[in-house]
Amino acid sequence: MFALPALEAMLPAARATAASGPRRLVFLYLPNGMHMPHWTPKADGAGYDFPPTLAPQRAHVSVLTGLTHAQARALGDGSGSHARANATFLTGSHPKKTGGGDVRAGVSVDQIAAQRVGRTTRLASLEMSCDTGRTAGTCDSGYSCIYQNNLAWRNETTPLPPLTNPRSVFERLYGGDGAGRPLRPATRRSILDLTMEDARTLQKDLGANDRRKLDEYFTAVRETELQIEQAEKFAGSLPKPSIAKPDGIPEQYTEHFRLMYRLLGLALQTDSTRIATFMVAHEGSNRPYPFLGVSDGHHELSHHGGSAEKQAKIAKINRFHMEMLAEFLGELATCREGAGSVLDHSMIVCGSAISDGDRHNNEDLPVLLCGGGAGALKPGRHIRYADETPMCNLYVSLLGRLGAPVEKFGDSNGRLEDV
Repeated sequence: MFALPALEAMLPAARATAASGPRRLVFLYLPNGMHMPHWTPKADGAGYDFPPTLAPQRAHVSVLTGLTHAQARALGDGSGSHARANATFLTGSHPKKTGGGDVRAGVSVDQIAAQRVGRTTRLASLEMSCDTGRTAGTCDSGYSCIYQNNLAWRNETTPLPPLTNPRSVFERLYGGDGAGRPLRPATRRSILDLTMEDARTLQKDLGANDRRKLDEYFTAVRETELQIEQAEKFAGSLPKPSIAKPDGIPEQYTEHFRLMYRLLGLALQTDSTRIATFMVAHEGSNRPYPFLGVSDGHHELSHHGGSAEKQAKIAKINRFHMEMLAEFLGELATCREGAGSVLDHSMIVCGSAISDGDRHNNEDLPVLLCGGGAGALKPGRHIRYADETPMCNLYVSLLGRLGAPVEKFGDSNGRLEDV
């Protein structure tokens, strides 16, 4: 038995509309800010002009201007803008400045959503990236590398590392061996039980710090148990692979990028998950783009100092990211679901927690809101918000439309009712 996309035949006639179907919430992260003069439309409302960077986006997209991640600012912690931007983007929280294991940020919005709606799918959430970053030591001015290489946080102290190898994503979608046969959850459960028993025996002899670490360990084990239960629940409905199992990370970056988008699309199309994050590259990424004629590193270019030549190269990188996004959205738009498409039923946030890479500022962020949210969104507009409007107001609004309402998230102070 295989999971299938939603079909019109599965829906009552009265419900077979573009507004029918499961709502999905996806977050895409782009690093190092944008060349904002080529990003921000001049006109507001519907039918806005498409500046050069956004030219590939011709439908299903609203541009949101004026949103701010104030908690990504230094707030007395000095340098480290890239680490803070990554850590704050989905948590709306100011990360603790530490290079040790005592990291602290906040639960991320995707995990709030996964806690509420994740039980309806085989995978509560899916975390992906094209970057294989460091997870130990410090990466940005005294901040742990953990901040810079993770978007999703299960709780304040536990990040969810993204999958970077397409083969690993494939195996997660299609079963442990990639052929629709799950791994042996019963065996894994017995190992977990034994491990937990040994850990509890040690607990009474530990100091405060070790007890804290052990509590975090117990939480992680419990999450693993829940994942096993979820796998068992959906064991008979693994989707049938529609692409060959990848050998690993492709040598060409564009192939890697495109394949990860394809796998993300398949995860949504098969309803394997309704919540996902995709960190295209971590903050501070210094990847060159020689296939665009850009041999300089992205991060180095972002410190442009007003150089027209460097800004033109940044604009090329930004445009490339938008072309790849357009391909992804186009595939979702052609994947029929009920009387609409997978894109019609999705809410996709694409953006960054840094605006201009040279200034490292966290206001007036580059943010796109894509898809129709099963009738919950009205795409195709440029919406300009008042200065310093919290980005978390958007998250509160999307959680409500997803069916996972919260009164407050991060530093929110209201909702964006007009998205």
